[in-house]
Amino acid sequence: MKKLFLLLSLLVGMTKISAQSLSVAQQDSAFVRENYVKYQYQISMRDGVKLFTNVYVPKDASANNKYPIVMQRTCYDIAPYGKDDYPQMLYYSRHMMREKFIFVEQDVRGRWMSEGTWTNMTPHIANKKAKTDVDEASDTYDTIDWLVKNVPNNNGRVGQYGISYPGFYTIAGALCGHPALKASSPQAPVSDFFFDDFHHNGAFTIGYGLTFPVFGVQHPKPTTESWYDNLFPKRNTQDGFDWYKTQTPLKNLGANYKDNFFWQEHVDHPNYDEFWQKRSIIPHLKNIKNAPAIMVVGGWYDAEDLYGPLTIYKNVEKNNQNIYNTIVMGPFGHGDWARERGHHMHSNVYFGDSVATFFQKNIELKFFKHFLKGAGDGKSDLPEAYLFDTGKKQWQEFKEWPVKTAQKVNFYLSNSGKLTDKITSDGYSEFVSDPNKPVPYTEDNKQLFGFTPRAYMSEDQRFAGRRTDVLTFETDVLTEDVTLGGEILAKLKVATTGTDADWFVKLVDVYPGDEQNTPFTPKHITLAGYQQMVRSEIMRSRFRNSFSKPEPLVPNQITDVTFRLQDVLHTFKKGHKIMIQVQSTAFPLFDINPQKYVDNIYKADAADFIKATHKVYNSSAIEVEILK
Repeated sequence: MKKLFLLLSLLVGMTKISAQSLSVAQQDSAFVRENYVKYQYQISMRDGVKLFTNVYVPKDASANNKYPIVMQRTCYDIAPYGKDDYPQMLYYSRHMMREKFIFVEQDVRGRWMSEGTWTNMTPHIANKKAKTDVDEASDTYDTIDWLVKNVPNNNGRVGQYGISYPGFYTIAGALCGHPALKASSPQAPVSDFFFDDFHHNGAFTIGYGLTFPVFGVQHPKPTTESWYDNLFPKRNTQDGFDWYKTQTPLKNLGANYKDNFFWQEHVDHPNYDEFWQKRSIIPHLKNIKNAPAIMVVGGWYDAEDLYGPLTIYKNVEKNNQNIYNTIVMGPFGHGDWARERGHHMHSNVYFGDSVATFFQKNIELKFFKHFLKGAGDGKSDLPEAYLFDTGKKQWQEFKEWPVKTAQKVNFYLSNSGKLTDKITSDGYSEFVSDPNKPVPYTEDNKQLFGFTPRAYMSEDQRFAGRRTDVLTFETDVLTEDVTLGGEILAKLKVATTGTDADWFVKLVDVYPGDEQNTPFTPKHITLAGYQQMVRSEIMRSRFRNSFSKPEPLVPNQITDVTFRLQDVLHTFKKGHKIMIQVQSTAFPLFDINPQKYVDNIYKADAADFIKATHKVYNSSAIEVEILK
């Protein structure tokens, strides 16, 4: 599986190439060949392992015209591998490419043309005592050290970037301490696989069920060819919902992956034990030595890595003094700032024109130019937080995030179906959750067999709200704009007839009944009454007190289940309504909870799955932050 296909499908999706875009692609390809020279190196790390590296140097580089280095380290691939073969683009942004840098790409350990053994989310070693103590920070350091000493006509400054998994390598690399590393932009970075990507608050993201061959099979030796193409599960239906039902219980899915070490790691570590904890980069983001300038980038509708950018930014900000640390959040799905689509859509919602280009030209390019070519003194003319209001559909600048002056407000979940500002009674709402009839997370069947889920993050939720196993609470029609900006906390008081349960909470923007379609609204969509999901998150009850030490629920006992939804910046406009939906399943996004407590859900049997009646008490609240 070559780089062009994998990166486009994994990060930004596939789009049809028009005649105009083909012409632009041809211009990009010509620019690369006319302006850059390609070199290939096997760079030795401190333990002797060699990492394969492509280096593209501007042809006009000289002793009097030196260029900084911009590097990406990746577990996917850095094709094309031939010395005389050039990619169409050296960076996803042609603005960066035409500005000219020395572009470097590297296969990480155990992947593609690099030597070594592949490890998912390589544990960071804070105190290295021997040459065998290697991690992504040490490999970054060794690579940078070799590059600045051996690539002619570099100016001694290095920047690093990467989207998704390469985003993890970027933030891990920021800890390397090399003085030449001046700028780091982790974009949609993975930070902790128990809260990003493969799990959300410990619930398994079964929608990733087709990805395990990519991440769980060692390559036999350095290679330019994919070694896992024949290891994907066989599917006997085009209906993703039905296929994933056949993979429940999870041991059915595991039958496809008997020789997959990553799957086995999931089975062996169902809780947040030392295995997962040491693979989190978050605890190491403090007192960073020789810290580069950091610009974290994410998308408000990133179904894969929304936890990562927000958590990384906040922890760097909290635990480091006098560090340049900024955050950018746009109206993007996973990595969508890397592809300009003109009229920017996420799912069925139009957010404006040339939004990706705005980011690439006015934010990203400015960041790297300042720290790699300019004064590098932190006076970049960029704000602390450059965030897109997904309700107003415009960029906003903030001096801090979250905003300290935001007003915290509780929306209570009344059994009248209302979102209220106070507890109305001692009552409750209830529903029956049947594992055999889980709530679909989407109406878009096309995305169910995608590499990972994507579009549901802003989808219309009317299909869910009409089910009897989904609770719906909403405000009256708003008489003025209400901007939610900051963190969201679900503070549920619940009870169930079972001994375990999942709680999937959604924040929804309800459009008025006379809302007009935009010129770009898909023909089969009606925006009148549209229930746009703004934010959602799941919580597995067993982890309500500890992610490492799960506990069953006591049947019919009122229990607190509190968890964070990720941050939001969204203005609910006058005439709209704010809605909260609560359900127990969102399938096949997340695996189905048996609702009978078992020690290891990956080993549950079909007989363990039971119906349960769930109650959500009126004292349950959703705590939000309102910007005035």
